[in-house]
Amino acid sequence: MSDTATPLPTPAPTRPDALWLDDLETGATYTTGTYELTTENIVAFASEFDPQPFHLDAEAARGTFFDGLVASGWHTAAVTMRLIATSDAAFATGIVGAGGELAWPSAAVPGDVLHVELTIGEIRRSSSRPNRATVEVRHQTVNQHGEVRQRTSARLLAWDRPTA
Repeated sequence: MSDTATPLPTPAPTRPDALWLDDLETGATYTTGTYELTTENIVAFASEFDPQPFHLDAEAARGTFFDGLVASGWHTAAVTMRLIATSDAAFATGIVGAGGELAWPSAAVPGDVLHVELTIGEIRRSSSRPNRATVEVRHQTVNQHGEVRQRTSARLLAWDRPTA
């Protein structure tokens, strides 16, 4: 398919009350609500998706790299996604990823109350589909002590609000 194809229609909104491309401004910042990690939800996530000893059992985690129970980085990523998708920073057509980078500078632990701080970066409109753009976002997932548990840079797709 050629890059000069007929512009595709704007996808149906998943959250009409959320942000459209024309609402976004470079440099705008958003802070989400919070999510508390517990031993129970850490173990439940790890049991299904990342069954390593340091995610499953505090006693088995002693002496490992973390020397205690920690959340899977993928659990932290899933919590981050939930916090963004349910926040004022959500996009009306959904959080549609087009790539990015992810880092976990420190492990999340039971008792962490996480929130996400998100900044809108460069907005690049498509030349062939002017009703859409790639939006660079940077966000960090932070606990109640200000410790960064996840740092992300992502490219997301966003669309203009449909005209009547």
